[in-house]
Amino acid sequence: MPKSKTFNEQCYQLLKQIPEGKVVTYGDIAHALKSKAYQAVGNAMAANPNPIIVPCHRVVKSNGETGQYALGTDKKIELLRSEGIKISQGKLVDFNSVRFRFIL
Repeated sequence: MPKSKTFNEQCYQLLKQIPEGKVVTYGDIAHALKSKAYQAVGNAMAANPNPIIVPCHRVVKSNGETGQYALGTDKKIELLRSEGIKISQGKLVDFNSVRFRFIL
C-alpha cells in the first residue's frame, strides 16, 4: 500500500504544476488542498529542500507582495523577473494577469 504524502509533499506537488511566468498565493495552495492552513503552506515553502526545482519562488502574498524566500527576497525577485514577471516596490505589477489558477 503506498504511503500517503505529507502536507509539505502535497504542497510541492502542486508547486510543480505552476508554469514559468505564473504565481500563486499561499491561500491558493491551501485551497487546492481543501485546507485553510495558509501558514502551514508558508512553513512548507520555507522547508522546501529543492527551492529551484520545486519553484516556491512562485508563491506570493494575496496582496501581490512578493513575500519572503528561503534564499532571500532579492533572489526571489530576481527569479520572478527572469520569468518575465514585473515587480515594482516589492509588489507584482498586474498581479491578476500572472496569477495561476489550479483546476480543482
